[in-house]
Amino acid sequence: MPSAMREFDIQNYLTTPEEQAAYIEAALEGGDPSFIAAALGDIARARGVTTFAAESGLSREAIYKAFRPGGNPTLETLAKATKALGLRLSVVAA
Repeated sequence: MPSAMREFDIQNYLTTPEEQAAYIEAALEGGDPSFIAAALGDIARARGVTTFAAESGLSREAIYKAFRPGGNPTLETLAKATKALGLRLSVVAA
């Protein structure tokens, strides 16, 4: 790989609450549970897992386990994570 090229890292694009909200909204629109979990993990890492753990009331272990590709977070875990992001879960007609 040429030295001018860097590997893409989504965390470089999740620096503001607005960017994070747009990212999770796009993940939710896609409807893939594995991608939604991974997107929340990306946001947690962008904020710093220790910080996100303190904000959400979730343990670092729970964050790493639930918010990875193939993760299966509970509704309670999702609710805590989205609340920490300043978001709320809602249901709309498809």
